[in-house]
Amino acid sequence: MNQKLIEKAYELRSRGFTTGEIADELNVSKDTARWLILQGTDKTKEQSQEKAPVDFAINWKSLGGSSTRMSYVSAAMADMALQHGDVEVVVGITVSGIPFATMMAEFLDADMAVFHPIKHRKEEDARGAVSSNFASVEGKRVIIVDDVITSGGTVGEAIKVFRSLGAEPLAAVVLIDKKGLQEVEKVPVESLIRVSRLG
Repeated sequence: MNQKLIEKAYELRSRGFTTGEIADELNVSKDTARWLILQGTDKTKEQSQEKAPVDFAINWKSLGGSSTRMSYVSAAMADMALQHGDVEVVVGITVSGIPFATMMAEFLDADMAVFHPIKHRKEEDARGAVSSNFASVEGKRVIIVDDVITSGGTVGEAIKVFRSLGAEPLAAVVLIDKKGLQEVEKVPVESLIRVSRLG
């Protein structure tokens, strides 16, 4: 695994980031984030021999650093969402789904909401939550937006929370799908890029 990723994971941990936040920041799975953090510590011989998880680190900084590029990509993602029906609320998963969701909501003439997943919460009994500072999802047709699907867990969590609020998740739309998922919790997954591992 890349030494720069190990150093970045350890630096983020030292700044107080949770494992979930580190995983999001580096666009890797939580298992990979845990492994990276361990490699950056004073590790025992046993830890240093632990095999790295199979994962792909995604760096989309060249896209995220340009509002023009983000707008074009968000327009393409909004177009994918349209095939699933009339959208009332576009929900961005924190942190990296929010910029896409904001622009997509404008293209789709929809409201915009924010979802905070469990992995960003420190309380042991926490569950994912919809921010009260944005549109409500209750009883609405929603599109879920994130940058990367690694396992589908965060999107699955969001779907369950939205259904408990009486919302109808129409689809999850992401920039990159590392798992190659067709659906999560019977909700279709649309991605601009699907990563496939051969063998």
